[in-house]
Parts: sequence; C-alpha cells; structure tokens
Amino acid sequence: MTGWEALAVALAGLAAGTINTVVGSGTLITFPVLLAVGYPPVLANVSNTVGLVPGSLSGAIGYRAELAGQRRRLLRLGSASVLGAGLGAAALLLAPASAFRAVVPVLIGLACVLVVVQPRVSRWLASRGRTPAEHGGPLLYAGVLGAGVYGGYFGAAQGVLLIALMGLLLDEDLHRINAAKNVLAGLVNLVAALVFIAVTDIAWQAAGLIALGSIVGGQVGGRFGRRIPPPVLRGVIVAVGVVAVAKLLLTG
Repeated sequence: MTGWEALAVALAGLAAGTINTVVGSGTLITFPVLLAVGYPPVLANVSNTVGLVPGSLSGAIGYRAELAGQRRRLLRLGSASVLGAGLGAAALLLAPASAFRAVVPVLIGLACVLVVVQPRVSRWLASRGRTPAEHGGPLLYAGVLGAGVYGGYFGAAQGVLLIALMGLLLDEDLHRINAAKNVLAGLVNLVAALVFIAVTDIAWQAAGLIALGSIVGGQVGGRFGRRIPPPVLRGVIVAVGVVAVAKLLLTG
C-alpha cells in the first residue's frame, strides 16, 4: 500500500465512523476504497469489519447521554445482535468467495435503496398514526436478529435497518433510537470481528488505518453529525455505493 493509498483508507475510515454514528452505511465508503487499493472482496470485508469496531465504540460514547435508561432494552436486543452476527459471519466464511462476489452488488444496491427511501418510509409510518410499543416485543427481537445476520455477513446499511425497525416498533425519541443503534451495530461488528480474527486472514494494515480514522469519525459524528443535511449525506452514500457496484461487476 502506497502512502496515498494509506491516506485514502484512513480518510475513508474517518468518513465511515462519522456516517455510522449518524446514520449507518459507513461500509459503503470503506469497502469500495479497500477494493480500489487492491484488496479482494472477502479480505476487504473482514478487514473492514475489524477496523470499524473501535469506531463503533467511539460513536456509542459520543451518544452516551442518549443511552441513559436503555440498559434493559439493550441487554435484550443485544443478545439478538450477538446471535445474528455470529450466524452472519459464519455464512460469510462458509460460502465460497464467488458467492460473496455475486451477492455483494445486490446487498450494496439494497443498502442504497434503503438510504434513499428511508425518509419516505418514515413519513408514511407517521401518516398512519401508529403508536409504537414502549418496549420491543418478539417482532423487534426477530428483526434485530435478522439485521445482525446481515451485519455479520456484510454490514452496509445495518444501521439504517436498525433505525427503521426501532422507529416502527418502539415509542422512543429518534436520537435515543440512534444511540441504541450505535450500540447494537457495534456489537455486531465486534462479534463478527472476533470470528474473523479467530479463523481467517486479516489485512491488519488496512484494518488499523480504518480503526484510527473511525475512532475520530465516531467523535465527529457524535458531536457534529446532526448538522449535516440528510440529503447531502444520502447523496454521498448512494454515489459511493454505485461506484462499488460498478467496480465489482466490472472485475467479477
């Protein structure tokens, strides 16, 4: 990795740490950058997951005030995230690399769609006048479990999925939901990272650069992320996602 490539990876980590803290989908920044500097898809994915763990912790700390009073909820939903992450990481490692290359463009495309339609979905739910439950029931647990499987396998837009699920099924302020999302997504990244470290190769230089950048990004997202206009942020994520899909299809 050249000096310029290392800088690009570190900056991608910073951007991903910021985006993950505020919205989710930071993997749509780091993953294509790792592909661009020459890492194969599976190695890029596992190294990215390992590198984003410190950023998840940093983002959760940045939202610590909004986590007050959510301990029981996070213990319950966290168990679903941990179980799902283990299943998703195992699926990634057991499936052939060719299957990953075939599936990832679809996952990235789905993530981009989720990023684009999220505001409309939120407005539609509000127009229905539905009153969510104060505590998540079996449906939310199952949804968080599914998001954990997805996050353990790839991870892009798992934060968007979690926000949508909790926004629909919890009677809670959006900022507090976002804080809970940071913890749950962080648990998914941590469990998947531990599995990957134990059983497969990691590009430690790339993971370390992403970790450094994402730690700073987590603090930036916690302090200043709410000031970023959502349409601008969504536009950047979708543009990067389109580039990632194009690169995977062209090199597949």
